[in-house]
Amino acid sequence: MSVESRLKELNIVLPSPPAPVASYVPSVVSGKTVYISGQVTLTSEGLKYVGTVGKELSLEDGRAAARLCGLNVIAQAKAACGGDLERVKRVVKVTVFVNAVPGFTQHPEVANGASDLFVEVFGEAGRHARAAVGAGSLPRNVATEVEAIIEIT
Repeated sequence: MSVESRLKELNIVLPSPPAPVASYVPSVVSGKTVYISGQVTLTSEGLKYVGTVGKELSLEDGRAAARLCGLNVIAQAKAACGGDLERVKRVVKVTVFVNAVPGFTQHPEVANGASDLFVEVFGEAGRHARAAVGAGSLPRNVATEVEAIIEIT
C-alpha cells in the first residue's frame, strides 16, 4: 500500500509544512538523507498544546502534542522529497523533546505519540532509533518538539 493510500485510510490530512520561525531551514537533504529540523505543535490556527507536561498539560496531551509534531515532520519530509512520500525508505532516528516539570519520568510515553504515527504511516520503514529528552522549556512554551533523520531513495 502506498504511503498516500495509508494516509487516506488513517484519515490523516497532512498540514502545509510550517515555515521556520527563526534563522534556519526546515530540512536539509544530504545525499540520501533528509534532516528535518525540530517541529513544534503548529497548526494552521496557530500553536496547540502550549504549556508544561505534568503541570498545565496531561500525559495524554503530551502524547497528542508529539503526534502533531510528527505530522509536521512528515509534511516537511514530503516537501523535501518533492511531494513524493514514496521516496521515504526509512525513518532512521527521531528525537522528541518534552517540556516537562522537574521529576517527570514519562518522556518515552509522550514520545510514543510521534513514534506510533511514523509506524502507522510508513509501516516497518517507520520503526526508528529514538531519544526522548526532558526539557525545562521549549520554544513558545510548546509541550513537545520533534526532529528526525530520514533515509530516502
